[in-house]
Amino acid sequence: MALPSPNLDDRRFQQLVDEAKRYVQQRAPEWTDHNVSDPGVTLIETFAYIVDQLLYRLNRVPDKNYTAFLDLLGIQLFPPAAAGAEVDFWLSAPQPDAVTLPAGTEVTTADSEAEEPVVFATTDELRIVPSELGRLVTAPRSGDQTDRTRELAEGRDVRCFQAAPEPGDALLFGLPTAVPRCIVAVQLDSRVEGVGVDPRQPPLVWEAWDGARWQECETGSDSTGGLNRPGEVIVYVPAGHTASVIGGTRAGWLRCRVTEAEPGQPFYSESPTVREASVFTVGGTIAVEHAETVTDVALGTSEGVPGQTFRLGRPPVLLDGEPPVVEVSSADGWQRWSVVEHFGRSGPEDRHVRVDATAGDFVFPPALREPDGMLRLCGAVPEKGAQIRVARYRTGGGPAGNVARGAISVLRSSVPYIARVTNREAARGGVEGETIANAKLRAPDALRMQERAVTAEDYEIISRQAAPSVRRVRCLPAADGAGAVRVLVVPDAVADDGDRLRFEQLIPSDQVLAAITESLEERRLLGTRLVVEPPVYQGVTVVARLAAAPEDTDRVREAALAALFRYLNPLNGGPDGTGWPFGRALQYGEIFGLLQRATGNALVEEIRLFAADPITGRRGAPVDRIDVGGGALVFSYQHQVVVQPLEPGGQA
Repeated sequence: MALPSPNLDDRRFQQLVDEAKRYVQQRAPEWTDHNVSDPGVTLIETFAYIVDQLLYRLNRVPDKNYTAFLDLLGIQLFPPAAAGAEVDFWLSAPQPDAVTLPAGTEVTTADSEAEEPVVFATTDELRIVPSELGRLVTAPRSGDQTDRTRELAEGRDVRCFQAAPEPGDALLFGLPTAVPRCIVAVQLDSRVEGVGVDPRQPPLVWEAWDGARWQECETGSDSTGGLNRPGEVIVYVPAGHTASVIGGTRAGWLRCRVTEAEPGQPFYSESPTVREASVFTVGGTIAVEHAETVTDVALGTSEGVPGQTFRLGRPPVLLDGEPPVVEVSSADGWQRWSVVEHFGRSGPEDRHVRVDATAGDFVFPPALREPDGMLRLCGAVPEKGAQIRVARYRTGGGPAGNVARGAISVLRSSVPYIARVTNREAARGGVEGETIANAKLRAPDALRMQERAVTAEDYEIISRQAAPSVRRVRCLPAADGAGAVRVLVVPDAVADDGDRLRFEQLIPSDQVLAAITESLEERRLLGTRLVVEPPVYQGVTVVARLAAAPEDTDRVREAALAALFRYLNPLNGGPDGTGWPFGRALQYGEIFGLLQRATGNALVEEIRLFAADPITGRRGAPVDRIDVGGGALVFSYQHQVVVQPLEPGGQA
């Protein structure tokens, strides 16, 4: 599995001949016959042939020697990784029977003249199960659950919570069966209006029962204003939804629960009521990836000797999911061979194979000669004449799959009853394959670390190797004492509009955190306590007032906002454009200079800085300096820029 080597001098025979003839024209202009019949041209071609042979030998050193040394160390290029996203498949209308989308269903981004559409495929089967309301149960925080289904059927008003609602009160919806990974619409008709809450921010949460606990559901549009008026709530049911017995009734349960009000958030002064309710399935959600699954690829025929190598016709092989399935024919049928990292622990009977994911090479175990002259097999050898195939592997990947939310909008092939598709969040995780230059840079680190995490730099390097899709990693001592290490992970993200990131985009997925934790746990020193988590994000709101010529007010406002979101960015902001430095404070003066540079001739008349909590939205008092903790990053949160027209006399 040799690494590709660069050419130190890529000139060839004809290029050398042409270069020599140009020198002749410069230094011996009286020589005018440059045809191949001229004896001088014959000498030029002879010398060009000799130099061509010398260049061939030159290209074998020194970079070639360095690359060979990397091979001896076992350094391999990291393969690309595939981007993934959650895609919603919306029904054209509620269906009486389940709609099934098979695994491998392809969706794409919209086609355009500038670029080709990016193709994604579903990773699993999706069943969009029909649903309806079977039971309506009220469950006050203190008290017994009460079945209100009959009252609802009789058209009576049903109070959702206690007369004076308390956090913990809930309204339960029982469905005939569980609807995992489905999108359901809950339609309600309410009599009571004006019950004290802010319709845009009601203290409610929707949850689904998974058999052991209530899982929080994402919600889409809510036209009820917190159960405050007739309308519809779109609920995205998680994959763990399970039918269970609650209150003596077996059903797939959803509930709407009252939560504690945040500071400044209005709370219910009176319980809303419901006189009509219905539930029906409008779609489903499934994961997709920017990869293609290839099946039944013949590699060749075994020669029955150790160390055989077979190459795929369509590399690379993606290893960020299930490993490829390699099979060898035998008298008993096809036998599966396990993919391993190395043959160091393989015995003569172990059916093992290694994979060079970047080149697409499948290498079978070699034989080593012992000091006594005997050959030792580092694994089983396929019999002579045996057919070798890859039953299944994934290929594709790369950064092209990191598309913005809403970009996946085309169903590549028609699926009955599916009207449209969309992704609520940007696809992320796509990484291009490693280059030779980067492999050379990390080789000294690999030699120094020896697969052990000792220093902070070791933890950061191993974390990046375990999850190449992350943008930044920072290792700090934990605050709870010696021997504790805190690894902060910042994922890559695709901004929705320019550099305007949303807070949820900066939280790494559980899969990324688990991969980093698993890799570090194998390499940390004994006794070291490990915490892998996202950093603390300090929200910053800039309120600025500027003055500009009347015809430039819109341009100045957009330029100011773009500069703020670009500069106060944990991924690519900061003074050097590589991301806001960990722990760096923000001062009034640099924002003033930033706006002045971004807006040109506009006047910056007033600037106010506010520390904000991106989770709750709470904002502090205006300050001239916002201090940031050692493991924290700044995050742009709802900047406000007002540009007033500047009169000819210079007054705003």
